[in-house]
This record gives sequence, structure tokens and C-alpha cells, in this order.
Amino acid sequence: MTTTAYTTTYTVAGMTCQHCVRSVTEELARLPTVSDVAVDLAEGRVTLVSDGVVEDGAVREAVAEAGYELVGRA
Repeated sequence: MTTTAYTTTYTVAGMTCQHCVRSVTEELARLPTVSDVAVDLAEGRVTLVSDGVVEDGAVREAVAEAGYELVGRA
């Protein structure tokens, strides 16, 4: 059985340091099907790799839980 990997990139506002990166990464890594989280602090972007579709609303809630704002898909 072959698993399809989904890659989605989002813009996140408010991240200014490595603590921000850790907080966002930890919250997003908890989402079901997410297998990898990569944060580009300089660009304010977060890329998720998942084994299935991740709803934008779930991403928005996780980013908000970390204390930041999901602007939208990049």
C-alpha cells in the first residue's frame, strides 16, 4: 500500500524568535496525520507534511493555541 504525502505551506504572523518556532512546531506536530513541521522564521512560513489532508481550521486553532495568527496558505 502506498501512502500519499501532502505538503502545505502557510504564512504565520507574530513569530519573532526560536521560542516562537518551538511553540508553533509543537502545536502543529500534535495534529493527526502530520509527520513533519518545518518553520522558516525569516519568512514567517510553516510547511506541514502529512499522511492525509489537514483542515485549515485545525491548523488555525493549533497556531492560535501557540499564541500566533495563521494568515493563510502561502
